[in-house]
Amino acid sequence: MKKTYYLFNPGRLSRRDNTLKFTPVDESGQELMPKYIPVESVSDLFIFGSLDANSSLYNFLGKQQINVHFFDYYEHYTGSFYAKEYLLAGKLQVSQTQHYLSHKKRLAIAKSFVKGGAANMLRNLKYYQTRGKELTACIDTMDLWCESIDSANAIDELMGIEGNIRQCYYVGFDEILKELKMEGRSKQPPKNEVNSLISFGNMLCYTICLDQIYHTQLNPTISFLHEPGARRFSLALDQSREIIPRIYGWSQKV
Repeated sequence: MKKTYYLFNPGRLSRRDNTLKFTPVDESGQELMPKYIPVESVSDLFIFGSLDANSSLYNFLGKQQINVHFFDYYEHYTGSFYAKEYLLAGKLQVSQTQHYLSHKKRLAIAKSFVKGGAANMLRNLKYYQTRGKELTACIDTMDLWCESIDSANAIDELMGIEGNIRQCYYVGFDEILKELKMEGRSKQPPKNEVNSLISFGNMLCYTICLDQIYHTQLNPTISFLHEPGARRFSLALDQSREIIPRIYGWSQKV
């Protein structure tokens, strides 16, 4: 089964027959013991350190349909190398565009994203409530906002409802975490450890969603909840709104 590999160390990536050879380097530039990764086991690569590679390697990765995602020194997503698009479908892209242009169809799809995200947020809070956390007020308020999703008549109104649901969700974090206070959502830059962890998780989730969209015939730039814009894959933002709350349940297994 193929899986994702995360490379945090700087180093050199090269091809050795049908194996990927990663040679990490230390702070002084000295090479460390290389690691070998069978190419058949790789679905994609996440690169967080400085990577030395040549065009021959990227040609090989492209033929193997392996995507590479890059992050800067501060672990912000900067871009991706994608293999040649092999699932392009003009008919589906036309249909996707028509659904975006139809207010009724777009609103229905956008509501499904918001409902999915809200359901996952409520599931997390209810999990901790059964383990002694006082989250009744947060859950009741979120339930009230969830009831208003179906009555929303515009995307802006729907995003406002989604924002209020998410704020209620964040209020519950301080009750759940106790020792590590979230103290409200903050970003660019995050003000504390919890916000830093959430920002990092959001970034990974966005990249994973984008990678999965690539394996479909959908166009990642045509979205429904978020407005399509220049130089961003807004459909991945739509999809991540539903999936991100599942990531926030990480401590359920700790």
